[in-house]
Amino acid sequence: MTTLLYTHPSFLGHDTGPGHPERADRLRAIHGALEDEAFQLLERREAPRAEKAQIARIHEERYVDWVLANVPEKGWSGLDADTIVSPGSGEAALRAAGAVCAAVDAVAQGEARNAFCAVRPPGHHATPSQAMGFCLFNNAAIGAAQARAIHGLKRVAVIDFDVHHGNGTQDAFAEDPDYFYASTHQWPLYPGTGAAHERGIADNILNVPLAAFSGSAEFRAAIERQVLPALERFAPEFVIISAGFDAHARDPLASLNFVEEDYAWVTRELLQLAGRRAQGRLVSTLEGGYDLTALARSVAAHVRELMAG
Repeated sequence: MTTLLYTHPSFLGHDTGPGHPERADRLRAIHGALEDEAFQLLERREAPRAEKAQIARIHEERYVDWVLANVPEKGWSGLDADTIVSPGSGEAALRAAGAVCAAVDAVAQGEARNAFCAVRPPGHHATPSQAMGFCLFNNAAIGAAQARAIHGLKRVAVIDFDVHHGNGTQDAFAEDPDYFYASTHQWPLYPGTGAAHERGIADNILNVPLAAFSGSAEFRAAIERQVLPALERFAPEFVIISAGFDAHARDPLASLNFVEEDYAWVTRELLQLAGRRAQGRLVSTLEGGYDLTALARSVAAHVRELMAG
């Protein structure tokens, strides 16, 4: 079995306006990196549109309707101060959520070992009822709900190493003990959530805040000493990665000092755990990462390990 890559041209049509860090060039950089000969065996698939019912497992229906109704016919519109939509944004958001659902289906059905979803807009800040932080629909959470609703898998985990805390995923999971969410993130930083005392209804939320300028040693200690043991105890049947690459030392939006090998290392660790606990079932979806060079190199390191796993 191979690794799948889900993406779609519509993701380039989500225009966030001049100077916005979450821009189409991010995916162009990723696509360029994944054209290297090392990735020839990636099986590329087109991201389908998510059905409203799939999104509504996580988001309130009226919220889904509101997001799509606020996509403008021309120009730009702000769903909040930094979450901008344009005429192509609705299609991109539907296909971003659809990519993760399709990847979950393919991996759960044994069509592939694992998958990476090169999508935008990202998702982990989107709460069940609010768009924020560049995010419209919570792609990782929607994928987790797909695993449970369609494939009979009860316990699903999302592991998030974006530099920002995934407040939306935490909100979606905190009251359901069969979801697990773990996040390493810079603290304090936007969105202001993610303190270590935020634990969820059944210790199913694990936040490991990292001080500004933390690097490889602190990140690896957090994963080895806290995230992996908690994930082992949870014993997931499916693992989803919220793969943000903005903790990289080159990234302009924060102050952590990860390098590409950190992303390769954590990918290997999560693949090994998924192999032990979840029959290898793992899907990764893109979140942040705003320095184009660092993003391209980090995604390449991440996907290379997925293929080797």
